[in-house]
Amino acid sequence: MVENVSTPLFRTLIAADMQTVDRVIRDRLHSDVVLIRQVAEYIISAGGKRLRPALTLLSGRALGYQGAHLFELAAMIEFIHTATLLHDDVVDESDLRRGRKTANALFGNAASVLVGDFLYTRAFQMMVTTRSMDILEVMAEATNIIAEGEVLQLLNIGNTDVSEDDYLKVIQYKTAKLFEAAARVGALISGAAPEQVQAMADYGMYLGTAFQIIDDVLDYSGDAETIGKSLGDDLAEGKPTLPLIYTMRNGSPEAATLVREALEHANRDRFHDVLNAVQSCGALEYAKNEAVKMAEQAIASLHSIPESETRQALIELARLSVDRSA
Repeated sequence: MVENVSTPLFRTLIAADMQTVDRVIRDRLHSDVVLIRQVAEYIISAGGKRLRPALTLLSGRALGYQGAHLFELAAMIEFIHTATLLHDDVVDESDLRRGRKTANALFGNAASVLVGDFLYTRAFQMMVTTRSMDILEVMAEATNIIAEGEVLQLLNIGNTDVSEDDYLKVIQYKTAKLFEAAARVGALISGAAPEQVQAMADYGMYLGTAFQIIDDVLDYSGDAETIGKSLGDDLAEGKPTLPLIYTMRNGSPEAATLVREALEHANRDRFHDVLNAVQSCGALEYAKNEAVKMAEQAIASLHSIPESETRQALIELARLSVDRSA
């Protein structure tokens, strides 16, 4: 197959590996319970960026690992991510993801939650195959912190007093922690030195933080068809994301009041007014600049990783994470 010239280097380098991971995913999705297969297949087949399993592959390859355990770990990471999506959509009462109906909209909340549980537990079965206590410890901690992040976000719904540090804590727990774990397990399975394992983990944390900040920017600057969800979803769910936090702190008194009231009432009807307020005070530019800083810190974290094409791909991935429309 000839790669499109516009295909990013990180995609090109691991294209064959990702096909293997997809086969592992299909194999490990098997269950004698038909509904589990239906719901899991529906959400997995929706595609998505597959960034987290890609990060596991790139981390292992950057540190010279060539074994089959890497594919199992990458698939495991995707299962955990998919489980969080199933649970998120129920909590957020979402009906659209990646341009398609959410699993809960099609199969109901109960099925989505329970299949999410199946994917979590299947992921831990897959971890055990590596016989690495270090990897089990990393993933046990990561899934626990992700759960704490979900609860922190829930507590912040409609809270107009959330600080930028509070916001960063939520996304570092809820989103970036799985990026960090994905990079860390790829390094661990390679048998890398502790400082290199930590370097990859730091890269993953900064990358995941940058990625989520841009996601939050796109909710006020993207295109619904491109990003695969309705614009204003964060506002409708009462989520105080960085563009809104900045506007409440640095916008005009009228803009700050508007955003506070819209957040407190989780009011999508005021989306266009809020959008104007966010755009007029420079909140989107500020948030994007913060994401760029995180991406640059991710790149700086790679200083102890040997120079290679894969290391270059990791650098490219960090830059692409903040230069995107979806």
